[in-house]
Order: sequence, then C-alpha cells, then structure tokens
Amino acid sequence: MTQHAPSPDREFGFVEWFRPGEYERTERIFPDILASGASYLRTHLSWAEYLAPGGEAWFDWLIPKLGKEIDLLPCIHYTPPSLSRTGRSNGAPMVLKDYADFVDHVLTRYGKHFRSIELWNEPNNLLDWDWREDPDFNLFCEMVGGAAYWAKHRGWKPVLGGPCPFDPLWLDQMGERGVLSVVDAVGFHGFPGTWDSEEGSWGGWDMHLGEMRNIIDRHNPDAEIWITETGYSTWRSDEMEQARRFMKALKVPADRMFWYSWADVPPDVAVQEGYWFDPRHYHLGAVTHDNQPKLLARLLLEGGIQRLADVTRLAAPHVATGAAPIVITGGSGFIGSNLAESYLADGEDVVILDNLSRAGVDQNLAWLTERHKERVHPVLADVRDLRSIDSVFKDAKTVFHLAAQTAVTTSLASPLDDFEANARGTINVLEAVRKAQRNAPVIFASTNKVYGALEDLDMIAGDDRYVPADRTVREHGIGEDRPLAFCTPYGCSKGVADQYVLDYAKSFDIPTAVLRMSCIYGPRQFGTEDQGWVAHFLIRTISGEPISVYGDGKQVRDILHVEDAVAAYRAVHSGIDSARGKVFNLGGGPENCVSILQVLREIERLSGRKIDLSFGDWRAGDQLYFVADTRNLEQHLGWQPRIRWKSGLNHLCEWLLENRFERALTRPLTARVSA
Repeated sequence: MTQHAPSPDREFGFVEWFRPGEYERTERIFPDILASGASYLRTHLSWAEYLAPGGEAWFDWLIPKLGKEIDLLPCIHYTPPSLSRTGRSNGAPMVLKDYADFVDHVLTRYGKHFRSIELWNEPNNLLDWDWREDPDFNLFCEMVGGAAYWAKHRGWKPVLGGPCPFDPLWLDQMGERGVLSVVDAVGFHGFPGTWDSEEGSWGGWDMHLGEMRNIIDRHNPDAEIWITETGYSTWRSDEMEQARRFMKALKVPADRMFWYSWADVPPDVAVQEGYWFDPRHYHLGAVTHDNQPKLLARLLLEGGIQRLADVTRLAAPHVATGAAPIVITGGSGFIGSNLAESYLADGEDVVILDNLSRAGVDQNLAWLTERHKERVHPVLADVRDLRSIDSVFKDAKTVFHLAAQTAVTTSLASPLDDFEANARGTINVLEAVRKAQRNAPVIFASTNKVYGALEDLDMIAGDDRYVPADRTVREHGIGEDRPLAFCTPYGCSKGVADQYVLDYAKSFDIPTAVLRMSCIYGPRQFGTEDQGWVAHFLIRTISGEPISVYGDGKQVRDILHVEDAVAAYRAVHSGIDSARGKVFNLGGGPENCVSILQVLREIERLSGRKIDLSFGDWRAGDQLYFVADTRNLEQHLGWQPRIRWKSGLNHLCEWLLENRFERALTRPLTARVSA
C-alpha cells in the first residue's frame, strides 16, 4: 500500500447511525454529508431493529434513499434478544446460520443499493470480552465466516468489522480460523487523542496498520484495510484539533477512511454505556446535534479537502524570535486582526489565539501570516479549553482578550454555549495569566450591552432617529457611571466577564482594564445580520441583495472606525499604569452618532443603488439609543476618534470592493468625503 497524501481528490467517508423513525433528521443532514464531498457512508442495519414493529418500513425507506446517492456500507449487527443464546441483543444467535440467512435476506432486499457489506455482531468492545478465555469465540468465527462466504459467493464484498481497541492476536486468530480468507476488507477502529492515547494503547497509525497488514498478508494478501471508524471528540471545544486529526487520518495507509461521525449524538439519546456515561461520546460529530457546523464541517462545506488543508496549515508554529510576545485572543477576528497588524507593523511578535469559528476569519490570519511571516504565531485553540491555552500565556507580556461569542441572537438560541465562550473563556484567560506570574496586563473587549436596554431613558422620536430627552445624554452620551443592567444572555455573559476582569486587578493585582465598545466597523470585517451590521448592510447592497432591519430603523448608534478602536486599545496598553482596574466606554461619540436609516441612505448614495428594505420585529434587549461618552478615555489617555463616519463608511466600501467583490458598483464611488 502506498502512503496517501491529503490531496483534494482523496476520498473519505462518514459514519452516521440513523435510528428508526428519524425521517426528518435523515432528510436534514444527509444533503450536508453529500455536500461535504464524502464519497462513502457507513451506517448500521440492525437485525433487532429490522424485526421490531415498523423496522422493515424504516429500512425500506432508508437504505434506498442513501444508497442511490452515495457509496453505502451497511453494518449488519445486533442479534434480536429472542434469537440470542444469551437472551441479550448482540449475543450470538442460537442457530449460527440465522445470521447468514439474515445477511442473505438483506442482500436480496437491498443489495442493489450497495457493493460492500460489513459483518459484525459480538464482541463490540474487546475490553469487555476476552476471546482467549471465551469458548464461544469459535462460534463467532463460524457465524461471521459463514455469512462472509455467502455474501462473497453472491457477488458482494464482505468487510470484517474492526474491534476497538485493535488486538493483533485476535486478528491473527481470525486468520487461523479462515475468516480472513473469505473477506475483501478488514475494518480498523482508532480514535487517537480521544480514548486510545489515554489508555496507553495507541502506538500510531503506521505501527497499528503495519502490524495489521503483516497479519492479513499471511492469510489473504488481496484483502484491503478500511478504517471503518476514526474520529476526535470536541468535548473540550478543541475543534481545530478535530480538523487536524481528520487531515492526519486522510494520510494513513488505508484503502478507505470513514470519519466518526457527521453529527453529535443528541443529548437525550443513550449510547451503548447509557446516558452520559462518558461525555466524549456526545461530541464526536463534525456538526452539533442541532446541526450547527463545527470547524471541520464548515471548512469541508466551504471548499472540501483543499479548504481544510489550507486552514489547518495556518496552525504551523514559528520559532520565536526571543521577544516576549503580545497575545491577542480572537486575533483572527475583525478587531483582533487589525490590532495584530498594528503591533506586527511595529516589529512585535504576536500570538494569535483563535478557534476560527467565525466564517472568513481564517482569511485574516492568512493575510497576517503572509505579511509578517515568522513574527505571527498562530495558536488555533479555544479559550473554553483551559488545558489547550494554558501554555500560550507563559511568556506573554500583554494580553488583549477579544475572543467571544458576539451575537445577541445566538445567545438567546444557545445560552449555555454563550456562557461557556464569554464567561468561562474569560476566567480561563485570567487564570492562565495569573498562573504565568508575569503580571501581564489584560485588556478586555466588553460591550455597551452591559448597560441593558436603557429603557428608563425618555426618547423623542424624530423622522429618522430617536433623540434622548435628557440634554446631558444628548450632548455627551452614556457614561461609565451608568448602572449595570445585564439584559439577554449575551449581556449577562459579557457582563460577568467584564466584572471578573476588573476584580482580578483588585483580588490578584493583575493590571487589567475594560473597554465597553459600541459599534465598530471597518476593513477585515465579515459582517452578518447578527453582528457587524454596518459591514453587513454594505455587503448586501453591493451584492444586490435585500436588507431586513429589526425594529423601525430609527435606532441610534455611535459607530467607530476600527483604526480609531485600535488606537484606543493601544492607548490603554501604553497607559496601563493609570488605566489599571478602570473601565472605559469606547465608541464614536456624539460626533459619529447615526441612525440605521441614516447609514442606509449614505450607503445608497455611495453605491448608486436603491436598497430593497424591509422591517421585522424588534430584537430582545435592543437599545433605541446608545452613544458612548468617551470623555473618560480622552482625559485619562489622550485618545479621541479621528475618522468621521461618512469617510469611514466610504473606506470600508472601497475595501470590500477590492477584497471581496470582483465586479464594481454600477457607478464609481464618490470621492472620499470628510465630515
């Protein structure tokens, strides 16, 4: 066998168990499996489920549906308890030939939908079953061997299922008893980094598959090796490691590779050991149980193996230059990449800690790496996983903590995930910095949402905007003395993080500071409907797509260009002695306060296009008005916004045209304006 390279044409498959009655789930996830570029699909055809009420109808629907669109490998297992010698499902049948007869029935009924068939029944885990002491081992060989012989005789390719963990002595005995001589392929299960390495049994792909090949060659040199199950659990949120493991599995010397699995096990479904016996079982998918793509699935869906290879290659470490680095969590994001660029341009070493969960941000990391080469140190990990990030802060001289879940809508849909990313992620960063004992400053990106919906502010509704009735607020904006009023899970999680950062200055004498940001916009922003609305509106307009606004569009925000935001972060860093333990509001201030309708009119003017605009319901916790009072930042650190909003909007439009769109607008952009 030759060593496979992870080329764009390398074929792979997924494992996915579809349970009886999961019609809707199958219809939902199967198209995504196909769209990922998978060539193969391994699923089970349970003997017990087939004979249960409704079983025939279920498999009559499932097998043809799958088999007509993908190379299908059904795994025949689970003896019905009524036919088992032990009275338990998965035991050897009372009459061994019954298993072969069932396989024969499956081939007759469904055989036109697949070319290979996997045979397995017992044991399911060799840790719980020792063939050397079990007198029924010969029965297992006779059962599987007879079924394999008959399947091969009828023209199908039988595959011997793989035990987990791999046992070379067991495999050799399967050869001695004649089973290997009647199969076309032998399965292998291996989960490096999830279970095997912790049990001390994982010696590496080359060792295990080489040993396996040697055994098979003694009994059937023509038989192939199929990795029928391999995967990596993201139970610690390390999605980049899952993507890396997938790429490594593509290189192994096997004839097929099936990744376990496409989707996480739903939390209300029991696995073999029972409900939540081991949480790792529930996080092996490329997508979550509710079909939210993890990094692996997103990259495969965006561009297949080549896209995955390009992004995982970004994780290649560089040799440090000897200088203590600046660490930016979320450093591949919009603000993070601009901040990193600023310090890299000054000759600093910068560690980019990012999980690349937001679509498009890997482009920012690639841009930084291309420009600054070995001074960019990517660490593709997740702040929720303390074990994976702990060492990142060992030599840090400054930490900018920008990594976060940033959308209110997402927090409402998944409050626990929002808390884990924003609250737990922040305390993980603080603890890692404290453990390093370098007294590195930590500057935290908070949000104006910690002030709540500001429902107590009296507003006057104008033609296109809301205006505060209070003259002081109207002239200066919202100050840091505004009482905290956490609203929505996002506001709560960021508020908790905000307070932890400030407290670590008091409790542990770490120099920390907090910037509560308003709406930041500018180049390198991949805006969506949920977050980054200024860029989102421009992208939709340039693309000729309609725009939906939540509420009436009269909401007012003080938008701030990212160059000014970067200057503010750098000012806090430079002045950390006086900024220590303090919080600053950061936004465009009264001079850059605009309503959504006003921004949309300016976008129409810049683009020469009429926007197809519609309005929807108000979003939870939406503020009618927020303008940051930035006098505290100006007086303490000498910062002030320099780019007026019309000029900044023009700048972002030009960047989008140059970097994200090949075609130009219907007419040239107006000259850069200053307001």
